[in-house]
Amino acid sequence: MFFTNPNSNANDNSNDVGKHLNITCGSNGRIYNEGRVSSSSFIRRLYHSHVPNCLRRNNADIFRMRGAYFSTSLCSSDDNDDDDDDGRGPNIFEYYPKISFVGAGKMAEALIEPLVGKKVNSSSSSTTDCVANIHVCDVSDARLEFMKESYGNKGVYVTSSLEECITGANLIVVAVKPQNCEVVFQEIRKFKMDEKTEPTILSIVAGVPIEHFMRGMNLKKVARSMPNTPATIQKGVTVFTTSDGIDADEKSHIRSILQSFGKAVYVDDENFIDMATAISGSGPAYIFLLMEAMIDAGVHMGFSRSVAQTLVHQTILGSTLYAIETKEHPAILRNSVTSPAGTTASAIYELENGRFRTVIKDAIWVRYCDINSCIYILRLIVLCSDLLPS
Repeated sequence: MFFTNPNSNANDNSNDVGKHLNITCGSNGRIYNEGRVSSSSFIRRLYHSHVPNCLRRNNADIFRMRGAYFSTSLCSSDDNDDDDDDGRGPNIFEYYPKISFVGAGKMAEALIEPLVGKKVNSSSSSTTDCVANIHVCDVSDARLEFMKESYGNKGVYVTSSLEECITGANLIVVAVKPQNCEVVFQEIRKFKMDEKTEPTILSIVAGVPIEHFMRGMNLKKVARSMPNTPATIQKGVTVFTTSDGIDADEKSHIRSILQSFGKAVYVDDENFIDMATAISGSGPAYIFLLMEAMIDAGVHMGFSRSVAQTLVHQTILGSTLYAIETKEHPAILRNSVTSPAGTTASAIYELENGRFRTVIKDAIWVRYCDINSCIYILRLIVLCSDLLPS
């Protein structure tokens, strides 16, 4: 098979080599590349549209080995992507006069707090204007009481009525458990939405695809995001994508909202949300398990638990900041602290013998497969509901 990159042009000054991709399919069903490609976007789309799911894990490696120009960054980034949100971004509350939160859990609170603190608003806005139109609803009376005590005096309106919360909303943030989505959809469908003022849906629900929201709510503008636990202290990373109904201008406003969590990374293919869930979404649990093991080892050697925790916490924090600052490959950084025949080398040898890196990669892969299985089940449910008589 011979493919021409539809996005290439004669004035392309990128570092990509060549304008064509020559693909052959081996007898084992795997896809091989016989040339170089000019666009990471092109090969990514080709990869996801032509390579079966069951083969993708190995094919990415085959593309790299055979010399394909496979992108080192599969997500698009804007000019300000690496900058922390300092409050000078677009004015969120001018664009979304009313933001409604369906669900008032920890992650919703993590997003509400910086919104109230004006971290995503221009300095020209008054505090009153910034917080007057944040509405929150939840089924838990205890949670609503907590939100009212914490943010009610800061202009956040708390209610147990879903209709009151979402009526007139410009942005609806869905922050419920995945198993409760269908109930929320049924309730929202009861309310008539004006097509001219149709709200945008921002989901921070794990594992529920965009098409499920569009079908469930009969709405066209949906943004799906995947934050992680450190977002609760504004140190997280959130990967997001949008439906075709959201234009570039609105995407920048959604990015600004999500940057109040920490970092926000946009991807143009929803499949990468599921991949990110397996890495950054579940990633804190992997790190906490590593921390737990290191702390327990320190206690076993004789440190008090508080000292062991301090050593481990600062080691992981410092190593992460050092890797970010130096921008070096982790293997180079690891080698820099591993002397030949030294004690660190001996420790690394034990980790490798224990299949440390393989276990981590397998755990991430299994997590990704579990997500895909859930999504296939959701799609099957939607398909069956469409076939049933109304």
